[in-house]
Amino acid sequence: MTTSVKQQGRMRRHRRVRKKVVGTPDRPRLAVYRSNRHIYAQVIDDVAGRTVASASTLGQGGKGDPKDQAKAVGKAVATAAKGAGVSVVTFDRGGFMYHGRIQAVAEGAREGGLEF
Repeated sequence: MTTSVKQQGRMRRHRRVRKKVVGTPDRPRLAVYRSNRHIYAQVIDDVAGRTVASASTLGQGGKGDPKDQAKAVGKAVATAAKGAGVSVVTFDRGGFMYHGRIQAVAEGAREGGLEF
């Protein structure tokens, strides 16, 4: 399977970001992935190699504004992370530009009570 030039650029940016952004037990990584249709967010402890909390738009039916859906995912992942005892995270935008749906996830997570 060949990847497009846009995908190759995103993967290059993602590798560059991941050199510095590492999730620890004290400060796990909030990783965001954006597809054309859905958005996914996970809180990951890279040291233990496990996902602490996650949320996505998969079960929501795809109704409404995509930015509002992304903000709801941010709030949902923040609630799940708080339930797991996490209040401080580091944000991993996954090589995507920090605007639109990616920014909405971050804002929703901040409103949900996560600090980063």
